[in-house]
Amino acid sequence: MRTQLAFGPRIPGTEGHRKTGDWIVAKLKAAADTVIEQRFTHVTVDHVTLPLRNILARFRPADRERVLFVTHWDTRPVSDQAPDPAQRKLPMPGANDGASGTAMQIALAEALKKTPPTVGVDLLFVDGEDYGSFNDRKDVLLGSQYFATHLPDSAYAPLYGVLWDMIGKFDTKFPQEGFSAQRAPEVVSLVWKKADELGYASTFLPVVSGAVTDDHVPLQEAGLHVIDVIDMDYPQHHTPADTLGMVSKKSLQIVGDVAYSLVVERR
Repeated sequence: MRTQLAFGPRIPGTEGHRKTGDWIVAKLKAAADTVIEQRFTHVTVDHVTLPLRNILARFRPADRERVLFVTHWDTRPVSDQAPDPAQRKLPMPGANDGASGTAMQIALAEALKKTPPTVGVDLLFVDGEDYGSFNDRKDVLLGSQYFATHLPDSAYAPLYGVLWDMIGKFDTKFPQEGFSAQRAPEVVSLVWKKADELGYASTFLPVVSGAVTDDHVPLQEAGLHVIDVIDMDYPQHHTPADTLGMVSKKSLQIVGDVAYSLVVERR
């Protein structure tokens, strides 16, 4: 996470964004069996052309039985939820919102290189999640929408998927996100059961929260059973205060343990 933040804001089209993407690819090529880049452009409602890329790291790529893990790696260009109006046009650092899930999945890739998974695994890093407006879904969720219409192959149908977003705050708590509980309850049950087995029932709470418009939604709309593990109770969300000091190693360890156990210790 420290490395990601050192590149600067990961806003599509910026140097920090390019350097971060190159760094993610290099880290994954050192760990995964196959790394695929999906490069594409998107023209915003304000006629800005954004250069974007999804990054897909694959383990056991020939296996038909697969698990899909997802995170986004870009950052929002503005801090529109900052309490101080003077800060709302500033870019946000994106420690928890972007870097946490990215860091966990890179660490997971390195762990899976040492201990291969018992199932095919796809680690997807989507771009352009956080650029525009979530109120009307304009210029947001761009990478997940692109992946949903450009799957690795025509028969691609993972057993299930999990989106890891904003997973790093201190004493984090994950309720069961509303769209996930409604559209893929069996995946919610699987992940929460695994967390309970690992002793993390106090982090993965058995209560349903409100629905969140996030990268799992376009994937669900494409027929994939993907859920969202997210803690939206984060006062620094979309503010300049979303910094490394707001993120907990313990929280990242808990989520990483769950993700690892889902694909290495399946039973």
